[in-house]
Amino acid sequence: MPKLVGSNLQAAQDALQALTGNEVFLTTSHDAKGAGRQQVLDRSWKVCSQNIPAGSKIDASSSIDFGTVKLEEACP
Repeated sequence: MPKLVGSNLQAAQDALQALTGNEVFLTTSHDAKGAGRQQVLDRSWKVCSQNIPAGSKIDASSSIDFGTVKLEEACP
């Protein structure tokens, strides 16, 4: 698992797909501020946290979740 904190959400998803040859295709995300906002346009969100630490092995069964905020917001 690469370190994706600080990345644009879309770029983080693209990086995982490229790294794994699309083996890891689906990820989930949530509003890190707890406001329940949906990440509809992934390019408008940045990654503040990832549930799997950088350096960990991932595969098709990995459930990857990103905590995100809008690009112009600071991470909590």
